[in-house]
Amino acid sequence: MANDDLKDLYLEQVQDMHSACRQSEAVTRKLAEAATDSELKAALERGVDGIQRGRDTMAQLAAAHGADPAARHSAGMEGLVAETEKEIFGERFTDGDTRDAAIIAAYQLMAHYAIAGYGTIRAFARRLGLDEDAGAAQTCLDKSYDGDRAFTEIATGHVNRDAA
Repeated sequence: MANDDLKDLYLEQVQDMHSACRQSEAVTRKLAEAATDSELKAALERGVDGIQRGRDTMAQLAAAHGADPAARHSAGMEGLVAETEKEIFGERFTDGDTRDAAIIAAYQLMAHYAIAGYGTIRAFARRLGLDEDAGAAQTCLDKSYDGDRAFTEIATGHVNRDAA
């Protein structure tokens, strides 16, 4: 897609986040299965639900502007997912507590990608006067921040201590 103006760039970012959500949803399901800590496992399962809501929101935003939400592949998220696959599902961790700490780190890297993406989408939508789109992106952004804080609490509350 040629980026002739901010609206083109906006739609490209929406498509990128749609792809990022699709990719991170799949690996987050696997992370939930691999987690040994029950609180972490439950948080990851909630994360899958949140990722699905974000994906659906991005699909709605793209469709509202006549764009195919799946027209772009997020290379950035692809890299994060590949690194997660390599780090978590290889034979690197034999200790469950240490693997749980690594799972949190990997999940938060993906969440921070989403935070950056949703924030950019919101800023572009505001500049373009797309108030409803900006509100939808803000909701996704708020949920991503909430999830990130929850994972930080789990990590600092006990997972990192147990892994030490």
